[in-house]
Amino acid sequence: MAGSCSTCCASSPVGGSAVRVLYNPAAGSGRGTRAIAGIRAAFARIGFVDVRSTERAGDEARVVAEAIAEGIETLVVVGGDGSFSNVAGPVAAAGAPLRLALIPAGTGNDFVKNLGLAGGAPAVMANQLAEALANGSARERRVDMGRIGGHWFLNVAGIGFDVACNTFAERLRPLPGAPRYILAAFAEAVRYRALSLALDDGAMRPHLLAVFSNGALFGGAFHVAPGARIDDGLLDAVAFLDVPRWRRLPLLLSALRGRHLGDPACTHRRGTTFRVRCESAPWIEVDGELRRTPSAEVEVVSVPSALRLITP
Repeated sequence: MAGSCSTCCASSPVGGSAVRVLYNPAAGSGRGTRAIAGIRAAFARIGFVDVRSTERAGDEARVVAEAIAEGIETLVVVGGDGSFSNVAGPVAAAGAPLRLALIPAGTGNDFVKNLGLAGGAPAVMANQLAEALANGSARERRVDMGRIGGHWFLNVAGIGFDVACNTFAERLRPLPGAPRYILAAFAEAVRYRALSLALDDGAMRPHLLAVFSNGALFGGAFHVAPGARIDDGLLDAVAFLDVPRWRRLPLLLSALRGRHLGDPACTHRRGTTFRVRCESAPWIEVDGELRRTPSAEVEVVSVPSALRLITP
C-alpha cells in the first residue's frame, strides 16, 4: 500500500463517532486515487473531513498507531486486499477497539466479497457508508483473521503455486483484476515446478499449492474454499497435490467453479491450527502480497473475532 501524498484535517465527531478515511493511491492501478474525490465529498457532506493517504509501502502500521492514539473510533479504508490486510493486521495485533470499514478499490477485492460489498463504484459505496454512519444504521460484525509464520492475513495465505502466479500477474498490470489472475494461473500451470511440503503430521510430498482460507475466494475468481466463513473461528486448509501437466488446467477450471474438493488431488480440512513443513523457508502469499517466512516449518493459526467491521 504505497502513495505519495497525505491530506489531513481535524477529525469530526458525528453521532459520537470519530471517523478517519485512509486511502491507498496505488490501489487498483490508481483506482484509489481516481475514486477519492467522490469519496471525500460523500463524507464531507455529513461532516467527516479527515481524509489521509499512505505515503509509502508499509505505512499502514504508523497510520493505525496514530488512529488508536488519537481516539479514532472508525477507520474507513479505501483500497484492495493488500491494503485491507496491512491495516487489519496492526489493529488486531494491538487488540484495539478500532472499527474498520472497507471500500474496495483494488484489483481482486476478494475479502469484501465475503461481506457482499464488491461490485459497486467506490464513491457510491462511500455515500452508503457515510449515510449509515451518520444515521446510526451501520451494522457491526466481528470477523476472524489468521496468522502464518508471524504474518497476519485477513482473507487467505498460500504456499506454492499462488506465489508464482502473483509474481507473474504483476507483469500483466494493464489487465483488470480477475482476468489478470486467471491468465497468470493458466500460464504458470504448464511450467510450475511442484514444492515438497507436509501438512501437520503428513508425509513430505510434492504439492502445487497449500492454501489457508479465512474467506471463500482468492485470486479474483477462484472459489478455493467454498464453505469457508469469516466468522466461524476456523480456517479452511486446502492442499493440491502435484498432478501431470495435462491435469493441471482441468483442476484449475474446477477451482474456478468451486468443484475441486472432490478431486483425488485435493485435501480439505477445517481447524484452528496447522503446521506446514517445507525443505527450506518458503515464500508465502498473504492477501496478495509476498512475504518470506523465517524457517522451513510454519505455523498457521486462526484468530477468532479479531476485528470489528462495519457495513452500511
